[in-house]
Amino acid sequence: MRKTMTALLLAMTLPTLAMAAPGGDHRPGGDHGPRFFQQLDLSKDQQRQVHKLMGEQRKNDRELTQRYLDKLPAADKQALETERKASREKQQTAIRALLTPEQQKTFDEQAAKMKERKADRQAFEAWKAEHKKAG
Repeated sequence: MRKTMTALLLAMTLPTLAMAAPGGDHRPGGDHGPRFFQQLDLSKDQQRQVHKLMGEQRKNDRELTQRYLDKLPAADKQALETERKASREKQQTAIRALLTPEQQKTFDEQAAKMKERKADRQAFEAWKAEHKKAG
């Protein structure tokens, strides 16, 4: 079980780490990041189609991960979430330390906005779940 949790944690954090890496926002699902496609000189239509396909793959990856997470006992899910949160906070702190004071200010503003959007989303999901029960 510990190996499964470690693998899931790694699988879920790699996309975040890859996007934070210098040189572009690499997507999960292979080594086909933006630099790979830049060298292909894709038309706008091809770019849209590739973007759509990569989005579908990200969605599929999330669904697969969720399917396995749903099979974990509640205690393991909570442990995983706690580790993921600690890992994200560590990463954010490390990224922030690389920035200039002005960049840190912008970073902090963006982080606050993201936190607010997340809270709004959670409130909406709770509202939606409550109405589903009532209906």
